[in-house]
Amino acid sequence: MTNDTDAQQVPEEGAESTGETAESNLYWRANVRLLMILMAIWAAVSLGAGILFREWLDQFMIGGYPLGFWFAQQGSIYVFIALIFTYAHAMKRLERKYHLED
Repeated sequence: MTNDTDAQQVPEEGAESTGETAESNLYWRANVRLLMILMAIWAAVSLGAGILFREWLDQFMIGGYPLGFWFAQQGSIYVFIALIFTYAHAMKRLERKYHLED
């Protein structure tokens, strides 16, 4: 008869040689999901706002400049910096959740 704690400590099939556990697999799955979401935002801002939707965005103004131009020159940089801080904050939370804090 086994209990639930024994099942949690058993490595998944094929993971014995690398020492990976089910918890580390969940951590990496969450990490990759976070990266994919942030990369999609990055692509939408850099390609979408700066290139594809530039003409439509140019009807709006920020600081006397068309919004499409502003995103292509400055706005995308601000979004990228915000994504870096978002990633760092989210990774701290993930590491705490999976007990990987320093």
